[in-house]
Amino acid sequence: MRMSLSPLTACTLATAVAAGSCATAAEWLGAGSAEASADGKVLWYDVLALGLEGRGWADTKTPYDRLPAAAEGKVPASVWGLSLNSAGMCVRFVTDATTIQAHWVLRSTNLAMNHMPATGVSGLDLYVKTPDRGWRWVAVGRPESPDNTATLVSGMPAGEREFMLYLPLYNGVSSVKVGVPSDARLGKAPPRPPERARPVLFYGTSIAQGGCASRPGMVHTAILGRRLDVPVINLGFSGSGRMEAVMAEFMAQLDPAVYVLDCLPNMSAEELTERVEPFVRTLRQAHPDTPILLMEDRTYANAFILPGTRARNDTSRAAYKAAYERLLAAGVKGLHYLPGEDLLGDDGEATVDGSHPTDLGFARQADAMEKALRPLLGP
Repeated sequence: MRMSLSPLTACTLATAVAAGSCATAAEWLGAGSAEASADGKVLWYDVLALGLEGRGWADTKTPYDRLPAAAEGKVPASVWGLSLNSAGMCVRFVTDATTIQAHWVLRSTNLAMNHMPATGVSGLDLYVKTPDRGWRWVAVGRPESPDNTATLVSGMPAGEREFMLYLPLYNGVSSVKVGVPSDARLGKAPPRPPERARPVLFYGTSIAQGGCASRPGMVHTAILGRRLDVPVINLGFSGSGRMEAVMAEFMAQLDPAVYVLDCLPNMSAEELTERVEPFVRTLRQAHPDTPILLMEDRTYANAFILPGTRARNDTSRAAYKAAYERLLAAGVKGLHYLPGEDLLGDDGEATVDGSHPTDLGFARQADAMEKALRPLLGP
């Protein structure tokens, strides 16, 4: 077992009521909902009893899949395989525990990649809601095998708090449990307010899925979820965000607050010319009023010195922008466009490999996207 300790400012029930940071209307789970440890000191709660955020469909083969069971055999095999990763999923809960543990079982034995750490690929990430500064990071669950048990945080001052636990980005899970001392309470966090209940849906590539964030909470989709206080559906598929018509059909089944289309890194100019317009029209037909944000790709960090790499950005963007303008000319409403030139800054210091962002890159990308998304979500 690996332990990570993080000091926290106490969020007492009194300050919680005043600041609205820790829910007092939690739906508490009884001890009968938990499994006690052998010594009776820890109660383990399955996170499914707390409610998963970030899952678009209920009719999935397993609870942690990102596409419905009906998608198997219809979407490309690479998309289906990656849909078994739990990217974007999280659970919000309230507890008065001073120690929080986690137990999670991974689907794949490949815990890390050669350019992305195990904490991001296969780890858990814990945040707490504070009275004055919103969501703050608390601890990361570091995977050491497919079957992991870890003390995420201990030594917190007494007080009721709301937490958010993110699941792995590039691995799947078959089970996730939260453990608290047997004398502590744990329950569902209150529902989000109606104006923030519908999710933002991100559809894209490896970057949208989270490559190469150091931990699940650092991908830009998660950062934006915290900043904008909305649920997020992450449909990023590494190397496989290619705007197939079947993906538009499945995405049209959902009712998000905003669709974000971020597929340029995986698509050629020719594919964009062919696929963007019918893809958008499918979404628009199903949802006449839902904003659709067409997002350009990040600029490769070494594009300044590699003409071929620069051309890759330029040609795909030109095809994307042309498709957007044709849609506008045809009278398609509610479309928005985000240029990609400044997504990662201009110093070349925001990627792992010239393409995939570091945590710095994801924070910069979230800054740019926040400006585009806030007006679409309303006050």
